[in-house]
Amino acid sequence: MSDGPSRLEAEVAQRVAAVRRRIDAAAVAAGRSPHEVQLIGVSKRQPAERIVAALKAGVRVLGENYVQEAVAKRSALLEILADQGIAQPRWHMIGHIQRRKTRLVVETFDAVESVDREELADELNRRAEQRNRRVPILMQVNVSGENQKSGVGAEAAESLAVHCLALPHLELTGLMAIPANAAEPEANRPVFRQLRQLRDRLRALPGGEAIQELSMGMSGDFEAAISEGATRVRVGTALFGPRDERP
Repeated sequence: MSDGPSRLEAEVAQRVAAVRRRIDAAAVAAGRSPHEVQLIGVSKRQPAERIVAALKAGVRVLGENYVQEAVAKRSALLEILADQGIAQPRWHMIGHIQRRKTRLVVETFDAVESVDREELADELNRRAEQRNRRVPILMQVNVSGENQKSGVGAEAAESLAVHCLALPHLELTGLMAIPANAAEPEANRPVFRQLRQLRDRLRALPGGEAIQELSMGMSGDFEAAISEGATRVRVGTALFGPRDERP
């Protein structure tokens, strides 16, 4: 019996390496260091074996959209990773959050990238205080103004940022955006640029010096996002392959 990587592990490792090459090339083309761009593996509806393979290949941060799925997945992976001597990843919440699930969010995730309203920030702050921790957060901004998308509108972003900066158990470290689905990756470049410009304006707020992160760009358009200043890219299918879309 071979002790080498399985076919699945080899496939996922190739995917991870290909994404890394794309990130590196995009960063260099933009005159940036590849080390400035963090890869977040979007593991929504991916089986444990694919996630483990990605972690073996060097992915260090996982992004999840659904709280209950993340709770079950993190619990299941804890023992598997410990048994195989694989470092535990950091978990980022990147999906819409209902207020009633804020306790689970604070218990499960290392960072939250989808804060989009004051009442959610207040509830996360309260839950973080109960656990005696300070939660790094990003503010999700609906730059494109699509009604079906979560996120604070660009015109209300400064007010929400001021509110978050005043909460002692949250640490506002940047902005996140989910642009419209576009046939051409370059079509989202204006959204990425607007988010960067908004980030730069918010950094001038009192206490806003820590607002540095830009989480933007996914499998099809992260090169354009990197060229516009992304510090985090959220990549799913390009890393893991097609996800299980069954409910």
